[in-house]
Amino acid sequence: MIAVDGAAGLVVVDPDAETAMRLRAAISAAKEDRAELERFKAVKPVTRDGAPVIVAANIGSVNDLDFATQAGAMGIGLMRTEFLFMDRTELPDEDEQYQIYRTVLERFPDDDVIIRTVDIGGDKPCRSIDLPKEDNPFLGLRGIRLCLAKPEIFRPQLRALLRAACHGRLKVMLPMIATVSEILETRVLIEVCEHELESEGKAFERFELGIMVETPAAVFSADALAKEADFFSLGTNDLTQYVMAADRTNPMVVSLSQASNPAVIEAVRLVCAAAARANIPVGVCGEAAADPALSEIFVKAGVRELSVSAASIRRVKRQVCSFEGECL
Repeated sequence: MIAVDGAAGLVVVDPDAETAMRLRAAISAAKEDRAELERFKAVKPVTRDGAPVIVAANIGSVNDLDFATQAGAMGIGLMRTEFLFMDRTELPDEDEQYQIYRTVLERFPDDDVIIRTVDIGGDKPCRSIDLPKEDNPFLGLRGIRLCLAKPEIFRPQLRALLRAACHGRLKVMLPMIATVSEILETRVLIEVCEHELESEGKAFERFELGIMVETPAAVFSADALAKEADFFSLGTNDLTQYVMAADRTNPMVVSLSQASNPAVIEAVRLVCAAAARANIPVGVCGEAAADPALSEIFVKAGVRELSVSAASIRRVKRQVCSFEGECL
């Protein structure tokens, strides 16, 4: 007999009677917990002063939509479009992307859907994009830097997003922003795409344009960025990596790569304060939002959207209700 304790990361071969009894009790408790969580599927958390807290889903493709809706997601807080580009030899064209984005929007007609523009580079290689060899790709041509360097990739995506915006409440998010000029350059490209679509007689709608805050530069220039961005979303994985100078894929520095580090929390507070001054919303998209202690810190700092994997949605709703004491 083999006993697996996934929560503790333990495998026990031929467990003794005491261990087996403890694990069976844990299994029973987990089943009860899942049953209790089911009632939070339709819950809409709010803060004590009545502000709604959106608990949305992170997805990588349309295949994740059923999980998100079944879990009670209040929209999509992050669609990672790079998965449309990876593991294929040819880039997705505009029409293919448009149909995928439209499908996602139509599944959440009454909720915001935040789609992140392609975030290739770093630990996300792509066979269909000729990327330069870099000694430190995490600090190289990735995210918005790659998109602006290769408009032949970026413009079809922007055109597809503009067309898809006719079918729901679309918000578009730019990854790896470090300077105001990156937002301004993107807005110029969007205007070019709008003029093209208009001249071609294709329907489109404008969308809100926000940014991922995941570089120290974005943290320290948050006030300036907030003047050009419609919303902020804190990418806690990369933000932690860059604030702590600790590769999040390197197990030898895993103790440093923790979103709970006081330096990372201070960065979150600085960004939330800048967002409040500019009167724009700020969210967190990352599994740090599913941590009970961190989710409370985020919400009390001013975060009003927590976007996590579908499996964590009901648990996060329960967490917010527990420390804010309000549910709808």
